[in-house]
Amino acid sequence: MTGVATAGVEEPEGPICLEDGGFYIVEMSRGRHCVTHVAADGTKRDVVATAGRPNGLAIDGDGNIWIAEATEGALLCVAPDGRLLQKVPGDADGRFLWPNDIALSESGLLYMTDSGILDSEFIDGLDIRADWATAPYDGRVYEIDPRAGAVSRILDRGLRFTNGIAFGPDGRLYVAETLSGEIFAYDLAKAAPLRQPFGNCMLPDDRPVFKGPDGIKFGADGRLYCTIYGQGVVTVLDRAGKLVDRLPTQGAKPTNIAFRRHGAEALVTEVSAGRVEILAMPCAGMPLFYPRGLVN
Repeated sequence: MTGVATAGVEEPEGPICLEDGGFYIVEMSRGRHCVTHVAADGTKRDVVATAGRPNGLAIDGDGNIWIAEATEGALLCVAPDGRLLQKVPGDADGRFLWPNDIALSESGLLYMTDSGILDSEFIDGLDIRADWATAPYDGRVYEIDPRAGAVSRILDRGLRFTNGIAFGPDGRLYVAETLSGEIFAYDLAKAAPLRQPFGNCMLPDDRPVFKGPDGIKFGADGRLYCTIYGQGVVTVLDRAGKLVDRLPTQGAKPTNIAFRRHGAEALVTEVSAGRVEILAMPCAGMPLFYPRGLVN
């Protein structure tokens, strides 16, 4: 760790780094439940409050913010001034259960994980419920057409708390399953992409507490960087899926990671202390996609 980008935020997640050095986060707590902009000078501004638990974020090439909203069970798009531009309320069967994290593709299609359980059935106040290990998860991976405002494909389901999502240097889509520690890859060129095991990013740990991979991002070195909630570390998988490094965070509950637009540094959201940590990295991040024209 090399510093703290901001502190005094409530259950931060979903960091999105901006070109000017500022960034967006969500504050997931019941007291805040909002998207927050933090300027390069540290000044904070509320962008928009959501229904109850904003989670993952993405930003498109027009500067619009895409939000995975867990309590509402919807994918939202808002302008930088907070105006609602688009809402995808669920799939053909009804509302999403727990929209969690988002990755935008070069073509403009959006990919979202759904952890597969209602947040009200998983969280009690600020605490994870004691029966989390036996809860009935139906974690999913969605392909969504933002322009149409609808789900185009369900790529997978039946996962045990689907979480982080990112495109890899090979063009495949990578997804974290928190309870197992597994990272899966999907070849989107196939009509029915199969779940392909890539690697396990967990450290050995027999404690009966909720822990596992949360947000994930690829570095320019082709390696995958995984925040491990409950273990206070960012673990690193090489191109073959082997765990090759571990980067400690100051807090024990990192939730997500985003590389700065310039330089070898990343922002890590950490909920136990309510801050965004600055983590020195061995490389810059793999460039993300910022497609334009996703909403009218």
